[in-house]
Amino acid sequence: MKFRFLIFISLISFICGRGQSPFIQIDSLMNSYYKANDPGAVIAITLNQTTLFKKSYGLADLNSGKPISADENFNIGSLTKQFTAFALLDLFYKGKCSLSDSIGKYFKLPAGLSSVRISQLLSHCSGIPDHYAFTDTFKVKHATDRDVLAAVGKADTLYFPSGIRYRYSNTAYCLLGMLIEKLSGLSYPAYLQQIIFGPLGIRDATVFQYNKPIKARVTGYDRQPDGKFVRADADESIFFSTEADGGVYISMNNYLKWCAAIESGEFSRTPMIRKAWQGQTLVDTTRSLWYGCGWFIRLAAGSPKAVYHTGFNGGFRTVVFMIPAQDYCISIFSNRSGIDLEELVARINNILAIADNSFIKSGPLESFIPRWPNFAPCKETSSFSTSSKKNLNAKDMALN
Repeated sequence: MKFRFLIFISLISFICGRGQSPFIQIDSLMNSYYKANDPGAVIAITLNQTTLFKKSYGLADLNSGKPISADENFNIGSLTKQFTAFALLDLFYKGKCSLSDSIGKYFKLPAGLSSVRISQLLSHCSGIPDHYAFTDTFKVKHATDRDVLAAVGKADTLYFPSGIRYRYSNTAYCLLGMLIEKLSGLSYPAYLQQIIFGPLGIRDATVFQYNKPIKARVTGYDRQPDGKFVRADADESIFFSTEADGGVYISMNNYLKWCAAIESGEFSRTPMIRKAWQGQTLVDTTRSLWYGCGWFIRLAAGSPKAVYHTGFNGGFRTVVFMIPAQDYCISIFSNRSGIDLEELVARINNILAIADNSFIKSGPLESFIPRWPNFAPCKETSSFSTSSKKNLNAKDMALN
């Protein structure tokens, strides 16, 4: 690993010797995306747990004008799923469950759903129906994982027989959150604190819970077609607040502690990470794209394994991309919509001469579903959008 680091530094020196520093180029690129008086982002690039570049751009909150910093807590959307998967696998390796267990063993569900296995929830091949159309949105302001379980109990069939193909599911990870609570006897936030945040010295990371404060909280915003920003946070979406699929708030500085732990060996020597980084469900044959447990994985011949995920919740957008064999990691947390973070990461990798042909766009969820299921119109449609899909919020429907 030290040898790779020296090669990388030599490469950076070579690039600098030929022209503008790559980090000046990256800074210029980020400034072109994130303006000083708009909602912004924080970026970190590490190699061998050494931070090569870290900087914040824009505002954490438009009303106060508070600037973003690496200590501010962002909602990270579906990057939460890597923590959920780690927690569930931790319980599995402690002998609390089997991954082949059916969820009907733990929850009272309709017969058509009860045979789904834990492993199928983890790897997005369960076929479990989405909870959105089954949620009574007149009675729910901030949906929780318990509301998801209750909603799924109203369904009676799967989208397809479990295990036969990929279909991204926030519902599946909400059910995993409920399972973590049942198996551990702790709340989902408390279990994350016990097995991840506490051991890594992570303070102030939390999971969204209605009426509970979040320190140094960043506000999310949607960019409208006219260029204006409107608040898009927990109060603007019923389904923003579900926990185990996208409820974690964490700062970049604290998230880097997690990344270092899974790169350095503190956690990556554990079976949980090894299992999470194994391809479990094939997403796309032609692109050798798999889903593991909380991570997308590219296993292309002749290229190092890449693991990554994106997050998409309200106005928040996040991405993490790693090449484990090279201990390379880039993370971006943003509190605004309208910017393609996968494209941005690819441009940065190109500046750094990182061979990232393993990194590909996950693409919209629909691209992996031959026929989108019909959704009953949700009752809050008039409050959000005339489109039933858009109404469900980015986290709920997008590949996040």
